[in-house]
Amino acid sequence: MRRAKTQQRLSRRQLLGGAAAAGASLPVLSEVLPRRQLPGAIAQQPTPTAHDVAAGAHGSGSAMHDGFAGTVDLGANGFDPSEIVRDFDYGKTRRLASGRTLREWDLVAIDQEIEIAPGVMFPAWTYNGRIPGPTLRCREGELLRINFANSSAHPHTVHFHGIHRALMDGVPGLGEGSGGGVVGPGERFSYEFEAEPFGLHHYHCHVMPLAEHIAKGLYGELIIDPRQGRAEADELVMVMNGFDTNFDLANEIYAVNTIAFHYVDRPIRVKRDQLVRIYLLNILEYDQINSFHIHANFFDYFPTGTRLEPAEFTDTIVQGQGQRGILELRFPYTGKFMFHAHKTEFAELGWLGFFEVVD
Repeated sequence: MRRAKTQQRLSRRQLLGGAAAAGASLPVLSEVLPRRQLPGAIAQQPTPTAHDVAAGAHGSGSAMHDGFAGTVDLGANGFDPSEIVRDFDYGKTRRLASGRTLREWDLVAIDQEIEIAPGVMFPAWTYNGRIPGPTLRCREGELLRINFANSSAHPHTVHFHGIHRALMDGVPGLGEGSGGGVVGPGERFSYEFEAEPFGLHHYHCHVMPLAEHIAKGLYGELIIDPRQGRAEADELVMVMNGFDTNFDLANEIYAVNTIAFHYVDRPIRVKRDQLVRIYLLNILEYDQINSFHIHANFFDYFPTGTRLEPAEFTDTIVQGQGQRGILELRFPYTGKFMFHAHKTEFAELGWLGFFEVVD
Protein backbone atom coordinates (compact mmCIF):
# COMPACT_ATOMS: atom_id res chain seq x y z
CA MET A 1 0.00 0.00 0.00
CA ARG A 2 1.29 3.45 -0.81
CA ARG A 3 2.57 5.21 2.27
CA ALA A 4 0.89 8.52 3.16
CA LYS A 5 2.91 11.63 2.38
CA THR A 6 2.15 15.32 2.42
CA GLN A 7 2.99 17.07 -0.82
CA GLN A 8 5.49 19.90 -0.35
CA ARG A 9 5.15 22.77 -2.81
CA LEU A 10 8.64 24.25 -2.84
CA SER A 11 9.91 27.33 -4.60
CA ARG A 12 13.27 27.34 -6.35
CA ARG A 13 14.51 30.10 -4.05
CA GLN A 14 13.52 28.16 -0.95
CA LEU A 15 15.26 25.02 -2.17
CA LEU A 16 18.47 26.84 -3.04
CA GLY A 17 18.35 28.79 0.21
CA GLY A 18 17.80 25.59 2.14
CA ALA A 19 20.74 23.74 0.62
CA ALA A 20 23.81 23.35 2.81
CA ALA A 21 27.31 24.31 1.81
CA ALA A 22 29.43 21.29 0.91
CA GLY A 23 30.50 19.35 3.96
CA ALA A 24 27.75 20.85 6.16
CA SER A 25 24.66 19.04 7.37
CA LEU A 26 21.00 20.05 7.63
CA PRO A 27 18.47 18.55 10.02
CA VAL A 28 15.56 16.59 8.65
CA LEU A 29 12.94 19.08 7.44
CA SER A 30 10.17 17.49 9.48
CA GLU A 31 12.21 18.03 12.66
CA VAL A 32 12.50 21.75 11.95
CA LEU A 33 8.99 22.58 10.72
CA PRO A 34 5.47 21.20 10.63
CA ARG A 35 5.01 19.10 7.49
CA ARG A 36 2.72 21.64 5.82
CA GLN A 37 5.06 24.60 6.37
CA LEU A 38 7.43 25.55 3.57
CA PRO A 39 11.11 25.17 4.52
CA GLY A 40 11.89 28.90 4.40
CA ALA A 41 13.12 28.78 8.00
CA ILE A 42 16.29 27.00 6.94
CA ALA A 43 17.13 29.68 4.38
CA GLN A 44 19.88 31.06 6.66
CA GLN A 45 22.24 28.41 5.34
CA PRO A 46 24.57 29.69 2.58
CA THR A 47 23.82 28.65 -0.97
CA PRO A 48 26.53 26.29 -2.33
CA THR A 49 28.50 27.46 -5.31
CA ALA A 50 29.41 25.26 -8.26
CA HIS A 51 32.87 24.91 -6.71
CA ASP A 52 31.34 23.75 -3.41
CA VAL A 53 29.26 21.14 -5.20
CA ALA A 54 32.23 19.83 -7.15
CA ALA A 55 34.40 19.82 -4.03
CA GLY A 56 31.89 17.64 -2.22
CA ALA A 57 31.90 15.10 -5.01
CA HIS A 58 34.75 13.10 -3.57
CA GLY A 59 33.01 12.41 -0.26
CA SER A 60 29.91 10.33 0.38
CA GLY A 61 27.82 12.54 -1.89
CA SER A 62 25.35 13.48 0.84
CA ALA A 63 26.69 17.05 1.05
CA MET A 64 25.24 17.68 -2.39
CA HIS A 65 21.64 17.22 -1.35
CA ASP A 66 21.37 17.71 2.39
CA GLY A 67 18.38 19.96 1.70
CA PHE A 68 16.44 16.77 0.80
CA ALA A 69 16.63 14.55 3.88
CA GLY A 70 15.58 10.91 3.58
CA THR A 71 15.03 8.69 0.56
CA VAL A 72 12.45 8.38 -2.18
CA ASP A 73 10.06 5.43 -1.98
CA LEU A 74 10.79 3.93 -5.40
CA GLY A 75 8.44 1.01 -4.75
CA ALA A 76 5.53 3.35 -4.19
CA ASN A 77 6.46 5.28 -7.34
CA GLY A 78 6.43 2.05 -9.32
CA PHE A 79 9.64 2.79 -11.22
CA ASP A 80 13.36 3.04 -10.46
CA PRO A 81 15.75 5.35 -12.38
CA SER A 82 18.50 2.75 -11.89
CA GLU A 83 16.40 0.39 -14.00
CA ILE A 84 15.08 3.01 -16.44
CA VAL A 85 18.64 3.95 -17.41
CA ARG A 86 19.13 0.55 -19.10
CA ASP A 87 15.52 -0.35 -19.92
CA PHE A 88 14.65 -0.63 -23.63
CA ASP A 89 11.18 -1.74 -24.67
CA TYR A 90 11.30 -3.67 -27.95
CA GLY A 91 7.56 -4.37 -27.95
CA LYS A 92 6.12 -7.43 -29.68
CA THR A 93 6.90 -8.37 -33.26
CA ARG A 94 5.31 -10.50 -35.94
CA ARG A 95 6.02 -11.10 -39.59
CA LEU A 96 3.38 -9.79 -42.00
CA ALA A 97 2.37 -11.63 -45.19
CA SER A 98 4.49 -9.14 -47.11
CA GLY A 99 7.53 -10.27 -45.14
CA ARG A 100 7.75 -6.98 -43.30
CA THR A 101 8.16 -6.80 -39.50
CA LEU A 102 5.35 -5.23 -37.48
CA ARG A 103 6.47 -4.01 -34.05
CA GLU A 104 3.75 -3.18 -31.54
CA TRP A 105 3.45 -1.58 -28.08
CA ASP A 106 0.70 -0.58 -25.65
CA LEU A 107 0.81 2.87 -24.05
CA VAL A 108 -1.62 3.95 -21.33
CA ALA A 109 -2.00 7.48 -19.96
CA ILE A 110 -2.38 7.34 -16.16
CA ASP A 111 -2.79 10.08 -13.54
CA GLN A 112 -0.39 9.24 -10.72
CA GLU A 113 1.20 11.02 -7.77
CA ILE A 114 4.94 10.41 -7.64
CA GLU A 115 7.75 11.33 -5.27
CA ILE A 116 10.44 13.31 -7.12
CA ALA A 117 12.67 14.07 -4.11
CA PRO A 118 12.45 12.87 -0.51
CA GLY A 119 9.06 14.03 0.78
CA VAL A 120 8.27 16.06 -2.35
CA MET A 121 5.18 14.72 -4.10
CA PHE A 122 4.06 15.68 -7.60
CA PRO A 123 0.65 15.08 -9.26
CA ALA A 124 1.97 13.61 -12.49
CA TRP A 125 0.47 12.45 -15.78
CA THR A 126 2.34 9.39 -17.02
CA TYR A 127 2.65 6.92 -19.85
CA ASN A 128 2.50 3.39 -18.38
CA GLY A 129 2.86 4.67 -14.82
CA ARG A 130 6.42 5.99 -15.12
CA ILE A 131 8.36 9.13 -16.01
CA PRO A 132 9.87 9.07 -18.52
CA GLY A 133 7.56 6.71 -20.37
CA PRO A 134 8.93 3.46 -21.85
CA THR A 135 11.93 3.79 -24.15
CA LEU A 136 10.51 2.35 -27.36
CA ARG A 137 13.14 0.74 -29.57
CA CYS A 138 12.93 -0.57 -33.13
CA ARG A 139 14.86 -0.85 -36.38
CA GLU A 140 14.79 1.41 -39.40
CA GLY A 141 12.14 0.43 -41.96
CA GLU A 142 9.90 -1.57 -39.62
CA LEU A 143 6.18 -0.89 -39.41
CA LEU A 144 5.33 0.46 -35.95
CA ARG A 145 1.98 0.33 -34.17
CA ILE A 146 1.41 2.00 -30.80
CA ASN A 147 -1.94 1.20 -29.19
CA PHE A 148 -2.78 4.16 -26.98
CA ALA A 149 -5.44 3.99 -24.24
CA ASN A 150 -6.35 7.09 -22.24
CA SER A 151 -7.04 6.12 -18.62
CA SER A 152 -6.45 9.67 -17.43
CA ALA A 153 -9.17 12.10 -16.38
CA HIS A 154 -7.83 14.48 -19.06
CA PRO A 155 -7.67 14.39 -22.87
CA HIS A 156 -4.29 13.38 -24.28
CA THR A 157 -2.47 12.32 -27.43
CA VAL A 158 0.87 10.77 -28.38
CA HIS A 159 2.90 12.84 -30.82
CA PHE A 160 5.95 11.05 -32.27
CA HIS A 161 8.94 12.84 -33.75
CA GLY A 162 9.71 11.25 -37.10
CA ILE A 163 8.08 10.98 -40.52
CA HIS A 164 4.44 9.90 -40.82
CA ARG A 165 0.97 10.74 -42.17
CA ALA A 166 -0.98 13.67 -40.70
CA LEU A 167 -3.57 11.37 -39.11
CA MET A 168 -0.78 9.78 -37.05
CA ASP A 169 0.64 13.07 -35.79
CA GLY A 170 -1.19 13.16 -32.44
CA VAL A 171 -2.25 16.80 -32.89
CA PRO A 172 -5.66 18.22 -31.89
CA GLY A 173 -7.87 18.90 -34.90
CA LEU A 174 -6.18 16.34 -37.15
CA GLY A 175 -8.23 13.17 -37.42
CA GLU A 176 -10.87 13.27 -34.68
CA GLY A 177 -13.42 11.97 -37.19
CA SER A 178 -11.19 8.93 -37.76
CA GLY A 179 -10.34 8.36 -34.10
CA GLY A 180 -7.14 10.38 -34.15
CA GLY A 181 -6.46 13.87 -32.87
CA VAL A 182 -7.43 14.34 -29.24
CA VAL A 183 -8.08 11.05 -27.41
CA GLY A 184 -10.59 11.65 -24.62
CA PRO A 185 -10.73 9.87 -21.25
CA GLY A 186 -11.67 6.23 -21.79
CA GLU A 187 -10.92 6.38 -25.52
CA ARG A 188 -8.32 4.55 -27.60
CA PHE A 189 -6.37 5.09 -30.80
CA SER A 190 -3.61 3.17 -32.60
CA TYR A 191 -0.77 5.12 -34.19
CA GLU A 192 0.84 3.36 -37.14
CA PHE A 193 3.82 4.53 -39.19
CA GLU A 194 7.14 3.45 -40.65
CA ALA A 195 10.28 3.70 -38.53
CA GLU A 196 12.18 6.53 -40.19
CA PRO A 197 14.64 8.18 -40.08
CA PHE A 198 17.04 6.23 -37.89
CA GLY A 199 18.24 8.08 -34.81
CA LEU A 200 17.09 9.18 -31.38
CA HIS A 201 13.58 10.61 -31.35
CA HIS A 202 10.94 11.09 -28.70
CA TYR A 203 7.23 11.19 -28.09
CA HIS A 204 5.00 13.37 -25.94
CA CYS A 205 1.44 14.56 -25.47
CA HIS A 206 0.42 17.45 -27.77
CA VAL A 207 -2.82 18.64 -26.15
CA MET A 208 -3.07 22.31 -25.16
CA PRO A 209 -1.81 23.81 -22.92
CA LEU A 210 1.13 21.96 -24.39
CA ALA A 211 3.65 23.04 -21.76
CA GLU A 212 1.49 21.64 -18.96
CA HIS A 213 0.94 18.28 -20.62
CA ILE A 214 4.67 17.83 -21.16
CA ALA A 215 5.75 19.25 -17.80
CA LYS A 216 3.40 16.89 -15.98
CA GLY A 217 5.35 13.91 -17.35
CA LEU A 218 3.88 12.71 -20.66
CA TYR A 219 7.03 11.97 -22.69
CA GLY A 220 9.56 9.27 -23.54
CA GLU A 221 12.29 8.27 -25.98
CA LEU A 222 11.90 6.51 -29.34
CA ILE A 223 15.09 4.91 -30.65
CA ILE A 224 15.23 3.82 -34.28
CA ASP A 225 18.38 1.78 -34.88
CA PRO A 226 20.00 1.99 -38.34
CA ARG A 227 19.58 -1.10 -40.50
CA GLN A 228 23.27 -1.93 -40.11
CA GLY A 229 23.14 -1.38 -36.35
CA ARG A 230 25.72 0.35 -34.19
CA ALA A 231 28.85 -0.92 -32.45
CA GLU A 232 28.22 -2.97 -29.32
CA ALA A 233 28.15 -0.78 -26.21
CA ASP A 234 26.81 -0.39 -22.70
CA GLU A 235 23.75 1.70 -23.60
CA LEU A 236 22.09 4.21 -21.28
CA VAL A 237 18.89 6.26 -21.42
CA MET A 238 19.08 9.77 -19.96
CA VAL A 239 16.06 12.07 -20.09
CA MET A 240 16.78 15.54 -18.69
CA ASN A 241 13.60 16.79 -17.04
CA GLY A 242 12.27 19.01 -14.26
CA PHE A 243 9.18 19.67 -12.15
CA ASP A 244 7.17 22.76 -11.28
CA THR A 245 6.14 21.81 -7.75
CA ASN A 246 4.23 25.01 -6.90
CA PHE A 247 2.66 25.57 -10.36
CA ASP A 248 4.18 29.00 -10.97
CA LEU A 249 5.45 28.06 -14.46
CA ALA A 250 9.04 27.66 -13.18
CA ASN A 251 10.81 24.48 -12.15
CA GLU A 252 11.85 23.81 -8.57
CA ILE A 253 13.30 20.31 -9.07
CA TYR A 254 15.65 19.19 -11.86
CA ALA A 255 16.80 15.66 -12.64
CA VAL A 256 17.87 13.12 -15.18
CA ASN A 257 15.27 10.33 -15.29
CA THR A 258 12.99 12.16 -12.82
CA ILE A 259 14.32 11.60 -9.28
CA ALA A 260 16.54 14.41 -7.97
CA PHE A 261 20.10 13.32 -7.11
CA HIS A 262 19.23 9.64 -7.70
CA TYR A 263 22.55 8.86 -9.38
CA VAL A 264 24.48 10.54 -6.56
CA ASP A 265 23.20 7.95 -4.10
CA ARG A 266 23.17 5.14 -6.67
CA PRO A 267 25.89 5.85 -9.26
CA ILE A 268 25.66 4.31 -12.72
CA ARG A 269 28.22 1.51 -12.80
CA VAL A 270 30.18 1.07 -16.03
CA LYS A 271 33.33 -0.85 -16.98
CA ARG A 272 36.69 0.71 -17.66
CA ASP A 273 37.56 0.94 -21.39
CA GLN A 274 34.11 -0.33 -22.46
CA LEU A 275 32.23 1.78 -25.02
CA VAL A 276 29.36 3.61 -23.31
CA ARG A 277 26.54 5.02 -25.44
CA ILE A 278 24.13 7.56 -23.93
CA TYR A 279 20.78 8.41 -25.52
CA LEU A 280 20.34 11.95 -24.17
CA LEU A 281 17.07 13.91 -24.47
CA ASN A 282 16.18 17.34 -23.09
CA ILE A 283 12.43 17.51 -22.41
CA LEU A 284 12.65 20.29 -19.81
CA GLU A 285 9.76 22.78 -19.86
CA TYR A 286 9.83 26.37 -18.50
CA ASP A 287 13.59 26.79 -19.09
CA GLN A 288 15.06 27.67 -22.46
CA ILE A 289 18.04 25.30 -22.45
CA ASN A 290 19.60 22.40 -20.60
CA SER A 291 23.08 20.93 -20.73
CA PHE A 292 25.16 17.84 -20.03
CA HIS A 293 28.73 17.90 -18.74
CA ILE A 294 31.01 14.97 -17.93
CA HIS A 295 33.96 15.33 -15.57
CA ALA A 296 37.47 14.15 -16.44
CA ASN A 297 36.50 12.83 -19.88
CA PHE A 298 35.31 13.71 -23.40
CA PHE A 299 32.72 12.12 -25.70
CA ASP A 300 31.81 11.92 -29.38
CA TYR A 301 28.47 13.65 -30.00
CA PHE A 302 25.96 12.63 -32.69
CA PRO A 303 23.16 15.25 -32.85
CA THR A 304 19.77 13.49 -33.13
CA GLY A 305 21.70 10.31 -33.97
CA THR A 306 20.71 10.58 -37.64
CA ARG A 307 24.29 10.41 -38.91
CA LEU A 308 26.92 7.78 -38.16
CA GLU A 309 29.78 10.27 -37.91
CA PRO A 310 30.14 12.43 -34.78
CA ALA A 311 29.75 16.19 -35.10
CA GLU A 312 32.15 17.03 -32.29
CA PHE A 313 34.40 15.72 -29.53
CA THR A 314 33.66 17.57 -26.31
CA ASP A 315 32.85 17.36 -22.61
CA THR A 316 29.77 19.64 -22.60
CA ILE A 317 26.76 19.98 -24.90
CA VAL A 318 23.72 22.28 -24.76
CA GLN A 319 20.25 21.27 -25.90
CA GLY A 320 17.04 23.23 -26.37
CA GLN A 321 13.75 21.60 -25.41
CA GLY A 322 13.09 18.58 -27.61
CA GLN A 323 16.68 18.38 -28.82
CA ARG A 324 18.49 15.10 -28.33
CA GLY A 325 21.65 13.32 -29.31
CA ILE A 326 23.83 10.25 -28.83
CA LEU A 327 27.04 10.41 -26.77
CA GLU A 328 29.79 7.79 -27.02
CA LEU A 329 32.75 7.57 -24.66
CA ARG A 330 35.11 5.25 -22.81
CA PHE A 331 36.43 5.68 -19.28
CA PRO A 332 40.19 5.02 -19.08
CA TYR A 333 40.34 5.18 -15.27
CA THR A 334 38.40 3.56 -12.45
CA GLY A 335 36.68 5.64 -9.79
CA LYS A 336 33.69 7.96 -9.48
CA PHE A 337 33.15 10.61 -12.15
CA MET A 338 30.49 13.29 -11.90
CA PHE A 339 28.03 14.27 -14.62
CA HIS A 340 25.57 17.14 -14.31
CA ALA A 341 23.91 20.12 -15.93
CA HIS A 342 26.45 22.88 -16.45
CA LYS A 343 23.74 25.33 -15.51
CA THR A 344 24.89 25.17 -11.89
CA GLU A 345 21.49 26.06 -10.44
CA PHE A 346 20.01 22.97 -12.12
CA ALA A 347 22.77 20.81 -10.62
CA GLU A 348 22.15 22.22 -7.14
CA LEU A 349 18.44 21.43 -7.47
CA GLY A 350 18.85 17.78 -8.41
CA TRP A 351 20.38 17.36 -11.90
CA LEU A 352 23.62 15.75 -10.83
CA GLY A 353 24.98 12.22 -10.61
CA PHE A 354 28.01 9.92 -10.87
CA PHE A 355 29.41 7.17 -13.01
CA GLU A 356 31.24 4.52 -11.00
CA VAL A 357 33.90 2.98 -13.23
CA VAL A 358 35.10 -0.50 -12.29
CA ASP A 359 37.40 -3.11 -13.82
